[in-house]
Amino acid sequence: MPTLILFFDGYCPLCVNEVRHLRRLDRRGALRFEDIQHPDFAKHWPQIDKTEASRILLGLDNGTLIKGLDVTHRAWSLVGRGWLTAPLRWPLLRGLADRLYLWFAANRYRVSGWLLPGAGCTDGRCQPPRRPEK
Repeated sequence: MPTLILFFDGYCPLCVNEVRHLRRLDRRGALRFEDIQHPDFAKHWPQIDKTEASRILLGLDNGTLIKGLDVTHRAWSLVGRGWLTAPLRWPLLRGLADRLYLWFAANRYRVSGWLLPGAGCTDGRCQPPRRPEK
């Protein structure tokens, strides 16, 4: 049974790449991934506001809603790599990291186009990629 349900944007190539990477590392089945772009998302997850989930990463950690880099750090911690994201939660860096994350989240399609030129992202929009397997 998963510990963390992570709600990700399946239209964001960088987000999909991170989900694939986390899936490969999740040998204990601690993570579950739900694509907010899936046509049935609202039907299956009525308690999750898709507009908010499009603005900031959301996760359910043992039933408790967590947001932003707290989700990222929790996910990486559950796959044994929390040391990579721990500095983002340190008190002296947390505020800056959270502001930078919110900028990234608002510009994730554009950033995906910059970092992944073949990802099908132009003018701040991305083509829906093939969905990662559940």
